[in-house]
Amino acid sequence: MSMNINLFILIIAVGIMLYALWLVINLKKELPGGMIGRNVNYLLALVAFFAVGYLFVPFLGKLSLEVMQLIVALLLAFGAVYVVVTINLIRNTIRILSE
Repeated sequence: MSMNINLFILIIAVGIMLYALWLVINLKKELPGGMIGRNVNYLLALVAFFAVGYLFVPFLGKLSLEVMQLIVALLLAFGAVYVVVTINLIRNTIRILSE
């Protein structure tokens, strides 16, 4: 029973992440280069990384414990980078709009 709930939640999460990827791709098309464009490139790369990571979650149980722990550690580390890039993007956008 809990496996079905986990799979259901994972499918929803993958769908949301793919939607986020689509949003970032469309946002990138609307932006010129510069500081904001560079931050959106980082954001696009990170969202793509997470989308691929989400797709591989069902297969983590087939890996050794060490490899699984490494993957989780990488996802958490890149999650932290994602937060920093997002905050910098917001800060730079506000600064440019305030000028």
